[in-house]
Amino acid sequence: MVGFYIFILIFTLQIFFMTGKSLLTACFVLFSAAAGLSFAGFTGEEPWKPAQLLAPQDLAKIIADPHAKQPYIFCVGPGALIPGSIDVGPARDSGNIDKFRRQLEKLPKDARIVIYCGCCPFVHCPNIRPAFTLLNELHFAHPQLLNLENNLKTDWINKGYPVTK
Repeated sequence: MVGFYIFILIFTLQIFFMTGKSLLTACFVLFSAAAGLSFAGFTGEEPWKPAQLLAPQDLAKIIADPHAKQPYIFCVGPGALIPGSIDVGPARDSGNIDKFRRQLEKLPKDARIVIYCGCCPFVHCPNIRPAFTLLNELHFAHPQLLNLENNLKTDWINKGYPVTK
């Protein structure tokens, strides 16, 4: 992505020098390209694949089964309410991402890891993308995102799934 910004910058400077247009015009072109790229980020290009979404009822069954191998569950949002989950804090904050990184570095790359936030619908959530991107960067083989389409209250608590006391 950085390469794209460099390309746009060079292209914009070429337009500026070749046409003699004002610096304001060059800045407008660069800003428009960057805004278009930012908008394109919301068109469904997510750091996870659909197969990496975990249905809440499936996680609830795993948690309830004492014989099931339990995944590492990380809350990357405002509070760990799912039993057994590790609270790293909102992943939009770089300090919390660093905390998450330190936790992950202790785990084998083939560990089954589930992250969740639940503050709001995915399209608005500021926490799940940085957290899932980190899982990808660290090359974990089995990362999953708990599929809380609305929020933790609607998709987990209201359905009667277990919560911490």
